[in-house]
Amino acid sequence: MDQPIAQGRSYPLGATLGDGGANFCVFSKLSTGVELSLFDHVDDARPARVIALDPRIHRTYHYWHVFVPGISPGQIYGFRVHGLLDPANGLRFDASKLLLDPYGKCIARPTVWSRQAACLPGDNAATAFKSVVVDPRAYDWEDDAPPRRPFERTVIYEMHVGRFTRHPGSGVATAERGTYAGLVRKIPYLRDLGVTAVELLPVFAFDEQDAPAGLTNDWGYQPLSFFAPHPGYSARHAPTEVLDDFRDMVKALHRAGIEVILDVVYNHTTEGGPDGPTISLRGLANETYYILGDDKATYADYTGCGNTLNANEPIVRRMILDSLRYWVSEMHVDGFRFDLAAILSRDEHGRPMAAPPVIWDIETDPVLANVKLIAEAWDAGGLYELGSFAGDSWKEWNGKFRDDVRSFLKSDNGMVRALAYRLTGSPDVYARERREPEQSVNFVTCHDGFTLKDLVSYNTKHNEANGEQNRDGSDNNYSWNCGIEGPADDPAIEQLRTRQTKNFLALTLLSVGTPMLLAGDEVRSSQHGNNNAYCRNDELFSFDWTLLERHAEVHRFTKQLIAFRLNRNLPTGRFDMTLQELLRERPVQWHGVKLNSPDWSEQSHTLAATSALLWDQLLLHVIVNAYWEPLEFALPPLTAAYEPWRRCIDTSLAPPEDICSLEDAPIVSPAAYPVHPRSLAILFARASTDAAHALLAGGKQP
Repeated sequence: MDQPIAQGRSYPLGATLGDGGANFCVFSKLSTGVELSLFDHVDDARPARVIALDPRIHRTYHYWHVFVPGISPGQIYGFRVHGLLDPANGLRFDASKLLLDPYGKCIARPTVWSRQAACLPGDNAATAFKSVVVDPRAYDWEDDAPPRRPFERTVIYEMHVGRFTRHPGSGVATAERGTYAGLVRKIPYLRDLGVTAVELLPVFAFDEQDAPAGLTNDWGYQPLSFFAPHPGYSARHAPTEVLDDFRDMVKALHRAGIEVILDVVYNHTTEGGPDGPTISLRGLANETYYILGDDKATYADYTGCGNTLNANEPIVRRMILDSLRYWVSEMHVDGFRFDLAAILSRDEHGRPMAAPPVIWDIETDPVLANVKLIAEAWDAGGLYELGSFAGDSWKEWNGKFRDDVRSFLKSDNGMVRALAYRLTGSPDVYARERREPEQSVNFVTCHDGFTLKDLVSYNTKHNEANGEQNRDGSDNNYSWNCGIEGPADDPAIEQLRTRQTKNFLALTLLSVGTPMLLAGDEVRSSQHGNNNAYCRNDELFSFDWTLLERHAEVHRFTKQLIAFRLNRNLPTGRFDMTLQELLRERPVQWHGVKLNSPDWSEQSHTLAATSALLWDQLLLHVIVNAYWEPLEFALPPLTAAYEPWRRCIDTSLAPPEDICSLEDAPIVSPAAYPVHPRSLAILFARASTDAAHALLAGGKQP
C-alpha cells in the first residue's frame, strides 16, 4: 500500500530528495489545479500513479507542492495543470499535456518524441519528454578545482559537443562519438593546440525536432530546460547517467587546465509562437514566463524564434539565477556566454531598461563572483548594446571586430582607421568606460556564419540544404572567395586562401582583447558555404579529423600563434589596468609605408604600428598589407640599446618561415621590410624598458 503523501514545502522548486522521499514544487500562478504524474517508464502512455494536489493543502501563494514518500533517484514524472484555456487573455492551460518541471535536473527522452502531439489537442503522455528525479550531490568530484584563469591569459575555443567527435575520422569509439565522453577523448588535442577554455554550444536539453521538415536542430538553441543537460550527448542509456557524463567531462577538462564556458539561452524556449508546442512554461504560467503581444494572444518575438522570455519578471529572474548557480555549484562550470543577451535588458513590454534587474542580479551574486560572464550584446529585435551593455564585469562578443577585420582583409575601402581601433582593444567602443582591455571578445568566425575556410572561399551563402530556399542566414558576410566560388584546384587560389586564413588568425590572436576561435578553423574546416548550419547533423558539417594532416600548415600556425600570445610575462598588478591605462602605458605609433605617416584615406589598404611590450622588454612592429601588390615598409631605426629587428611572422612565407619562435626568428634588413600582397608581418626587437619608452614618446591613437 502506498504511504500517504504529505503537504510538502514551497521551497526549493523542483524535485528534492530527503527524509525517505521527495518534495515536488512548481510555480503556477493562475492555475486551478495541478496533478503530479509518476511513471515507471518514459514511454508509458499512462502514469503508474497520479497525485492530485489539493489547493487547500498543497498550495502556498502561487506554489504547488507535495511530499511523496518512497521516491528515489531515477523516478520519472511530469505535471498536468488545470486552468482556463483563454489565449486572448494570455492563459494557455491544457491539462491534456504532460509538462516538464522547469527546475527538473534531468530529462527522459521517449523513444518517439512528438513535437506535433505537443502542438495539437489531446493527451500526449506517451510521446512527451518527462522529468527525472536526481540527487545532484551523488557524485565524487574528487579534487576538482576551477582553473580560474584571468581573461588576459585566456584563449577561447568555441565548439559543438556533438560535431567535435561525430566524424568517423575522430578515432573515437562509435558509442562515444558526438558525446561528452567523446570530447574527453580529444582533450590531448585541445591541450596541444593550447586553448585555455572551451565555449560549448548549448548543452541544456533542447528539442531536436525544432527544425524544417526532415531535418534536425543540431545547434541546440531551442531549450527545453535551463537545468538539465542534453540527453543526446550522453554515451550511456539510463536517463540520470547524463549527469555523470557531463561532470566527468568537466572534471577531465579542469585536470587539463581548460575552463568550461556554456553558451546559454535565457531569451526564449522551444515552445515558439502561438501555434507552438505546450511543453513546460506555456502550460504552467504563460503570462508570467513570456513577454506577450499587446493582444496577449501572441508573443513578442525579439529572438526570431517565436517567443521571448520575460527575463526581468521576478519569477523568471529567480529561475535564471537559480539555473546559473546550479551549473556553477553542482556542475562546476567556469562561465557563461549569454545568447542574444540584449534581451536581458528588456522589461515586460519589451522596452530597454537602463539598469536591468536580472543583469545586476547575475553580476552581484556571490556564487557567480568568480565565473566568466560574456554577452552577445544584441538581439533579433534590433537592440544593439555593444559597448553599453549593463554591468561592470561582463565581457562582450565584439561584432565590430568581426566585421571590420573581415572588411579590411578583403580590401574594402575606408577600413584602415577601423582596423587600428580593433587592433588596440576597440577604444572607440570601450575606452569611455574604466574597463579592462579584455572586455572585447575578438573573433572573426563563430558557429553563426561562415567558417574561416568558407569566409575566404565564398562570396555568398549557400544554404539550399536547409530547406528554406536559401532565405535563411545572414546576407552580410563581408566574405571574399579569392577569385573562385567554392572549392578550387588552382594552386594560386589555394595559396591566397591559406594566406588570408593566417591573416585572420593572426589579427584575432594578437589584437588587444580576449581572442576566440571557432573549432575547426585551425584545420580549414568547411560547411560548404552554409552560413546557418543549425539544422545539419551529418558528417559533412562535423569536425573532419582527416583535415589535421591535410592542413597541418594552418594547424601549426594556429598553435604557434596561441603559444606566442600566452607566453608573455605579465607584470604584477596587470589585473587592475584599464584599456585607457594600457594604451597610455604602451602607446602605439602608427605608420604607413613611410614611418610616422599612416594613410587614413578612403583608398588606403595598409597599416603599420609600433608598440612596446614593456614587461617583455620587446619592441613590436606590425605590418598589414591588404593591397593587391607588394609594398616595402620602412622600419623604425634602432639605437645601440636594441638588438636588430627580427621577423617572427610573415603570412606570405611557407612553413616553417611563416611563424618562428622569438629564439629562432631571423634578423631582417634594418631599413625596410618587403610585404607581399594580402600579407601580414610581425617583427620584434629586444630593448630595455627605458629605450622603448624613449622611442615611443608622443605616440598617438588613431
